[in-house]
Amino acid sequence: MTKPESAGDGYDVVISGASLAGSAAAILLARRGARVALLERRSDPEAYKVLCTHSLTANAYPVLAELGLVPALEQAGAVLNRARWHTRWGWIEPRPEPGGPELPYAYNVRRSTLDPLIRSRAAETPGVDLLLGHQVTGLVQEAGRTVGVRASTPGGERELRARLVVGADGKDSAVAKYAGVPTRQDRNGRFSYFAHFRGLPLPGGVARAWFLEPDMAYAFPNDDGVTVLAVLPEKKWLPAFREDLEGSFLAFVRALPEAPPIDSAERVSKIIGMVDYPLHNRRPTAPGLALIGDAALTSDPLWGVGCGWALQSAQWLAEAVAPAATGRGDLDRSLAAYARRHRRLLGHHRLATDHAKAGPFNPLQRLMFAAAARDAAMARHMHLYASRLIGPLRFLNPVALARASAVNLRHRGAGPGGR
Repeated sequence: MTKPESAGDGYDVVISGASLAGSAAAILLARRGARVALLERRSDPEAYKVLCTHSLTANAYPVLAELGLVPALEQAGAVLNRARWHTRWGWIEPRPEPGGPELPYAYNVRRSTLDPLIRSRAAETPGVDLLLGHQVTGLVQEAGRTVGVRASTPGGERELRARLVVGADGKDSAVAKYAGVPTRQDRNGRFSYFAHFRGLPLPGGVARAWFLEPDMAYAFPNDDGVTVLAVLPEKKWLPAFREDLEGSFLAFVRALPEAPPIDSAERVSKIIGMVDYPLHNRRPTAPGLALIGDAALTSDPLWGVGCGWALQSAQWLAEAVAPAATGRGDLDRSLAAYARRHRRLLGHHRLATDHAKAGPFNPLQRLMFAAAARDAAMARHMHLYASRLIGPLRFLNPVALARASAVNLRHRGAGPGGR
């Protein structure tokens, strides 16, 4: 339940940040018997994250189902996140195999819809105290372990102790900073601006992304008939782009292949920018502490993986540590298990980091993207990877590489890009 102040300050878990990762972790841990304090620095229960792709990749669907959010999302108008990707070899258009099941999916949904929904579910979960207006100002540590937090609250300073402290407080995580967790930071060679539009039809209602090597763009249909449209040019264009932000944004979109009809659409938000968005990677655990969501791993926003990884990491943490967090196991061993599972995201992140350098496709990318534009089976394989349902090793396995090579050999010299 939501409480401005709790009767007691002894918890099994204290979570800093009541957005996607924090709210999901609170629900899943409480259902497994933990008493959870869920701290949110903002006082408004309807608060939401603005800088986001508003897309939940298919790897998040099992977490949404476990949380019981699928019916509510569909009732709220969330859009299945099917997609097409433009490349110099043509469009990649993943479709189900004839007679086979539909492709895995999740949803595109605005964070103004999603964040209050999942936060309210956390507040309603027995065992969760949602503490609004609580900002972590430091950690309580004993004998090299984190054993609680200090927080600024509407009623003054407060200390909350717990077996486990969880940082779900985003890419600039205060919890990680106070714990001294080192951060690896990689430069992003692109900047981005996005805005929300109403009356911007996309063929078949299907999301689109443009790989222009090195520039990027995407258009994601969302709930309430709103489409999120983003442009991600190479950083060297930023000074000129800023001189006439609206004109530059519109010109970029108009020049896209098969561009969406932006001039007939109504812009219903500001044009919002992320001019410097480095990629962060932190070790996800320390004694008595875990990081989830962007606090642990902030990857390139153009792939739309942040929401899905936030939910997945929350689920992995709950599965690994719930018994130990309630005093029924070894917490350090449980945190080590979570860290091992979280490492499976690093392969995806490394490839994203390479692409964020804003250069042309490397040889493997050329091979796979060209084949996916030319072959239905390779397009489905690309869909599984883009949905984060398979990792780089499966995506680039010898059978897939051999098939891609054979597909491209049949098309040698044909069409734009040839090979």
